[in-house]
Amino acid sequence: MSIKVVIADDQRMVRAGLRMVIETEPDMVVVGEAGDGAEAVTVARRVRPDVVLMDIAMPRQDGLSATGTLLGSPNPPRVIVLTTFDSDENLYRALRAGASGFLLKVSSPEHLITAIRVVAAGEALLDPAVTTRVIAAFAGQPGPLPPPEAGGLTPREAEVLRLVARGLSNAEIAAALTVGEATVKTHVARVLMKLNLRDRVQAVVFAYESGLVRAGGGSLE
Repeated sequence: MSIKVVIADDQRMVRAGLRMVIETEPDMVVVGEAGDGAEAVTVARRVRPDVVLMDIAMPRQDGLSATGTLLGSPNPPRVIVLTTFDSDENLYRALRAGASGFLLKVSSPEHLITAIRVVAAGEALLDPAVTTRVIAAFAGQPGPLPPPEAGGLTPREAEVLRLVARGLSNAEIAAALTVGEATVKTHVARVLMKLNLRDRVQAVVFAYESGLVRAGGGSLE
């Protein structure tokens, strides 16, 4: 089964370049293109892609608004936000809109392909240039969410969420807690289910907004 991708960018040459990179992969196919956010929503609803590559700055409807519209639909695709601007505000807006990935356009083709595969598999991915410290700076803007305990998390699940929020992989969390990687995967899945979160990106935002992790890396005991 090929991963079906829609490319949304207002620059035709950028779309052509992304298509060339993606279609060199045997397990991927570009099923549609769009030049603005409104068209991206229309095309995605028609062709039902697995992943949408979404530019931020586009006419008629910007990429972040289009992302919110798409993800509010039944059985939505995964969205990777692409931008030339690595500003904190764009990152935060993308995460709040529900994007599963955030990549700078200067990222390598190899990283783009990896991101598509990771997101299509149901995981989440942030550009290495994007740090949890940046997320923390903006995650504190809205009013605080209920603490994780309100979602019925066990102490161990709350600790796993803290480590996820600090950017640790499942393998790194397993080493930190001296448990198996499969156990960590189970804990992460339960955290997402109990808190009604889509993926690890949303878990990071939740951890900072709830106060479980403080900006700058500290945590609340």
